[in-house]
Amino acid sequence: MNDLFRAFEISASGMYAQRVRMNTVASNLANYESFKNTGEPFRRLEAVFQAVYDPERIKRGEVPVIVSEIRESDAPFRIIFDPGHPRADENGFVQLPNIDVAREMADMITAVRSYEANLNSFNLTKEMAQRTIELWR
Repeated sequence: MNDLFRAFEISASGMYAQRVRMNTVASNLANYESFKNTGEPFRRLEAVFQAVYDPERIKRGEVPVIVSEIRESDAPFRIIFDPGHPRADENGFVQLPNIDVAREMADMITAVRSYEANLNSFNLTKEMAQRTIELWR
């Protein structure tokens, strides 16, 4: 029965990580044209995943995941020419957040698909546990 609980733990860790990733993407999309209080453009946020490394668990094929950090991207800002913009420099260029909507949408789709895969794994494990309990009756 412990194996089932470990399978639940691994699936749940994957669902949690992908939920954080979806929230990060949503934040990026919400701040597509936002600026910080300092006047600097908003920087894209990235969720960083890390495998929980334990040699004993790896031998059994059990590798949960954690979100080790959410960091700001160091990619360059988007630059547009708009001399009438209130944040334009002396040459008429404006720095905008380093967010690419197409990339964010692709990230959201892969996060949703990964979440669904972990959810399916969780549900299959639950079904196996229920059938095992039925056999014991």
